[in-house]
Amino acid sequence: MDIFSDTICALGEGPLWHPMRKQLFWFDIIGKKLLTKTDAGEQVWSFDDHVSAAGWVDDTCLLIASERELFTLDVDTGARTHVAPLDADNPVTRSNDGRVDPIGGFWIGTMGKGQERRAGAIYRYYRGEVRKLMGDITVSNAICFSPDGTLAYFTDTVRQRIMRINLDADGWPKGDAKVFVDLRAEELFPDGAVVDAEGNLWNAQWGASRIACYAPDGRFLRAVTVPATQSSCPSFGGEGFQTLYVTTAAVDMDRASDPKAGMTFVQKMDVKGQPEHRVIL
Repeated sequence: MDIFSDTICALGEGPLWHPMRKQLFWFDIIGKKLLTKTDAGEQVWSFDDHVSAAGWVDDTCLLIASERELFTLDVDTGARTHVAPLDADNPVTRSNDGRVDPIGGFWIGTMGKGQERRAGAIYRYYRGEVRKLMGDITVSNAICFSPDGTLAYFTDTVRQRIMRINLDADGWPKGDAKVFVDLRAEELFPDGAVVDAEGNLWNAQWGASRIACYAPDGRFLRAVTVPATQSSCPSFGGEGFQTLYVTTAAVDMDRASDPKAGMTFVQKMDVKGQPEHRVIL
């Protein structure tokens, strides 16, 4: 992969290709920053709280998940507006992985700031309501959706299994979650994920320097090597959504042995991703 941004993120996460702006946004969770890059260069927004994931509302507005709330940010003016609390009374947790489903609901996972066991949960914001979907999660990740909107995927990274669950017509989970891919035998840890236009799931695997691709039936198809150890989350964007972007993390890494840790990478692909869905406020 090529370097998209050589800015070092302590914990790069949440890459989002804005389909209207044709622009990539991503986060440094530990650094409490939102970043973007255009032909004019990089731009950074700094916050008081940890920020981790976003959905797009319109051509200038993002819905952002922080450790205490969901809020909108106008990326042209910098104006911020509170939308809803998110674990606001829990000082232990912060937001982590998140993505918008095809119906327009924003799913966001939380986790303990110190990876406290089962302190996190997964929530869905939809039309003004924040509803808890599942709890007892240590490190929430891999939130993504099938193209037809009938399936959601997620993981608790420390359990090393990517799960999937059926969705009803309004995008709410129904029935019990089932194992989609079990990575325990390979000693791999699933991090962020995205689903392409064919329904294949692309999963960043923490500590493994790769993005692995799985067919809709869970079969391993191939892997893309990432030039940093701690790959954290992929995103499709660019012309025809055939460019793969990947965030990584520098936290706990030795710069001498992993000099590109924390950078953001890019590679042209022979597959097409889904455009990110618009979140409905």
